[in-house]
Amino acid sequence: MKKMNIKILGILTALLIFGMYFTSCEKEGEQSSGKLQIQLTDAPFPLDLVTEANVTISKIEIREKIQNDEDGNPFITLSEEEMSFNLLELTNGVTANLVDLELEAGSYDLVRLYVSKASIKLSSGNEYEIHVPSGDKTGIKIFIDPYIEVTGGLTSELLLDLDVSKSFLLLGNLNSPAGVKGFIFKPVIKASNLSTAGRLTGMVTDTSNVAIGGTEVSVIVADTVYTTSFTDLSGAYTLLGLDADKYIVEFAKEGYQNFIVEDVEIVAGNATKLDAELIPNGE
Repeated sequence: MKKMNIKILGILTALLIFGMYFTSCEKEGEQSSGKLQIQLTDAPFPLDLVTEANVTISKIEIREKIQNDEDGNPFITLSEEEMSFNLLELTNGVTANLVDLELEAGSYDLVRLYVSKASIKLSSGNEYEIHVPSGDKTGIKIFIDPYIEVTGGLTSELLLDLDVSKSFLLLGNLNSPAGVKGFIFKPVIKASNLSTAGRLTGMVTDTSNVAIGGTEVSVIVADTVYTTSFTDLSGAYTLLGLDADKYIVEFAKEGYQNFIVEDVEIVAGNATKLDAELIPNGE
């Protein structure tokens, strides 16, 4: 039984790390459905290159995890409303609500997004329409691992984080005479359970306490970049949907020495604050 009540917020909130796991057993007398919210955010492109990274989502489905696969794990349609977003507006803790509805209690392990349109607008003013291979026909599969549990009477929140810098691949070279030839859309999306994930926030300044915008903030685990963001003009940043763990965090900005902090602990359901002071090169 689904009770559809989909909301779209005017202010978009940021796409997509799927993670963490919690279980519940339905007992006699308990509610048979819970609320599922799905939000979209972006791990952004450098803002000096791209001013818009637009996608149009035409359909959203979810699959229930079934132990006995006799029914072929059928997909449940959550939304068929066309929704368009500039992903660069979904940064530093800003998200867009994709789904907010009642869903049958159970375990869900796969979301399928149907993307009908995509485009990029550069700071130079050039715009590029991008082909979405099969995105509007078969959908983009996003596995939820570990799966998310929808519990009767409670709200489960799922964050989809679309990494613009990895999903929109540049054809050509900005520094060559031929210039940009276009982009290829190969979506890189991660998902996280916001009910159990944590977040990282902070400010980046120089040695004179002046805010540094456009600083790349990278969260690293096992020598691999887990996710990234950039500070805004006020020097602030927010990274959502981080699994509870310890990470290395690196701050990088041209003209400054890299600033690295090890063993930054993220606690489930909480915000960790980490500020950085960057030293100019040569000092």
